[in-house]
Amino acid sequence: MMANHLSTLILKLAGVVLACLLSSVGYAAIEVYDFDSTQQEAQYRGLIEELRCPKCQNQNLAGSDAPIAQDLKQKTYDMVKDGRSDGEIRAYMQERYGDFISYKPPVRPSTWILWFFPPLLLIVLLIGWFWQSRRRQLVASGQSRVTVDNTASELTAAEKAELDRLLSRANSTDNDAHDTTSPEDKK
Repeated sequence: MMANHLSTLILKLAGVVLACLLSSVGYAAIEVYDFDSTQQEAQYRGLIEELRCPKCQNQNLAGSDAPIAQDLKQKTYDMVKDGRSDGEIRAYMQERYGDFISYKPPVRPSTWILWFFPPLLLIVLLIGWFWQSRRRQLVASGQSRVTVDNTASELTAAEKAELDRLLSRANSTDNDAHDTTSPEDKK
């Protein structure tokens, strides 16, 4: 009777512990912000999608769970609620965290390589590809200054004999390499 009562007590205790563990999942961080209008909410969502997390490097604020991202989301929310414009919020974030915070950095001398190098590289590659294909067309049609010598002279008798000797030696070496019989079996 005592053992039965003890097992019932253990099962109830295990159930309570399991319920406590499972209920803690419900306390996971869910961001709930109250906005005055749908325009403010859209502004907030657009900004956190556009701003980059300083810790995560290549993840926006919306997708980051880093503590600094949480702080920046809260600051963005506060500024949106204060009625600040997108430009003011971006300027604040860039002043505090630099151009890295934005996926769309401003065009200035320090960011010219980001803005102008990829298109210039594409143009150079296209010109090179066009030049190479045009050159091949000219060579194939015979209109270029490059000539291909299609005249091959006949081999002399000595050259033919030397070629036959080299080919027969190569063939015999290949046959010996693939032959699995032992030297004793060949005798």
